[in-house]
Amino acid sequence: MPNAELSQIVKAYDVRGVVPGQWGEREAELFGAAFVTVTEATAIVAGHDMRPSSPGLAAAFARGATARGADVTLIGLCSTDELYYASGTLGLPGAMFTASHNPARYNGIKMCRAGASPVGMETGLQEIAELVSGWAESGTPAPVPAPGTVAEVDLLPGYAEYLRSLAGPVVRPLKVVVDAGNGMGGHTAPAVLGALPLDVVPLYFELDGTFPHHEANPLDPKNIVDLRRRVVAEHADLGLAFDGDADRCFVVDEKGDPVSPSAVTALIASRELDRNGGHGTVIHNLITSWSVPETIREHGGTPVRTRVGHSFIKQRMAETGAIFGGEHSAHYYFRDFWNADTGMLAALHVLATLSAGQAPLSRLVGEYNRYSASGEINSTVDDQAGRLAGIRAAYGNTPGIEMDGLDGLTVTAKDWWFNLRPSNTEPLLRLNVEARDQATMERIRDEVLGRIRV
Repeated sequence: MPNAELSQIVKAYDVRGVVPGQWGEREAELFGAAFVTVTEATAIVAGHDMRPSSPGLAAAFARGATARGADVTLIGLCSTDELYYASGTLGLPGAMFTASHNPARYNGIKMCRAGASPVGMETGLQEIAELVSGWAESGTPAPVPAPGTVAEVDLLPGYAEYLRSLAGPVVRPLKVVVDAGNGMGGHTAPAVLGALPLDVVPLYFELDGTFPHHEANPLDPKNIVDLRRRVVAEHADLGLAFDGDADRCFVVDEKGDPVSPSAVTALIASRELDRNGGHGTVIHNLITSWSVPETIREHGGTPVRTRVGHSFIKQRMAETGAIFGGEHSAHYYFRDFWNADTGMLAALHVLATLSAGQAPLSRLVGEYNRYSASGEINSTVDDQAGRLAGIRAAYGNTPGIEMDGLDGLTVTAKDWWFNLRPSNTEPLLRLNVEARDQATMERIRDEVLGRIRV
């Protein structure tokens, strides 16, 4: 992109940066005009999260879109997966204003084509960015003779009802603590969960884009401390934590212990395969646990391994007709939800499974916790390619070792595996290790880290 400022905020899959430092309503208006130009849309839908800058950015985006002749349906405050629901059910391209779990000074745009099909660098975002960059230097594009209109619609009740129809019933009362982190889960959880036989204990449901209690990123252990304590104190059956735009869901069992997203993936995969007669493809990224493809095969399904990242998951979902997909980052994708990710639907599956029997959640997910995992460990390095090459050389001639380069470097032995992949945005290498026992995992983890951090 010729505009240096814009190149800092246009990422691989979305737009994200500091407001007003890096972008603001002027740029949002240009993005609206460019979005409808590239997608050739005559109508779009847009929504926003609870950040202070979000309503103004969404309105500016709508101005840019209507100036180019497109009608805009504004659904107001919503989660990202509610925006996907809107795009899918209305058959319209969509734009969601959110910076997910980023700090309050950030905001962004997640864009999709009709049916919640993602817009990334290779599927339109590059062209959108180039138009915005050109217009930013030469002036706003001339409006068309017949501008579009703006209408406001509330889709929250329909979204809630649709999700409940996909997950199956909650057949016995459960007590659940829900930490919305002052994000959009505080808006959507009451609508979705309120009609179920649940005793919901709310944590931080007040919508506040300054995140006064903790960051809205449940994958960081420090951000679920309050949830874990409250689950134990309330003698709850489980806890749920959502990120800022509520498209990811993290689960805590009745003991207050975090449930691995791999275990949640395996649990939902088994449900979806059983619901489809033991047939179907399930997508998982390459750093989910060995237990995920094992569970998929045990329930008659076909596991398909893919790179890390939602664009790769969604692409493979579409290519294979997969019924479900899961990632280690607590993103869960459903064929019946336009191949899009929805943390709320994943939560409903967990609730329905737990309610169907009397066993506690810790026992239910125990069958999927078959191995010891390190979690993701980041190392700052000055030469990503060089360190990767060094690891490849160190293990390349070892008997019984297999390697692949689908995403970074994956090294697999009989009793362990690790993946080492570079960050696309920071000078980091990300390490994930899994082994059949804790001692082996720790040995391999320390061995690899020792080679990286020289």
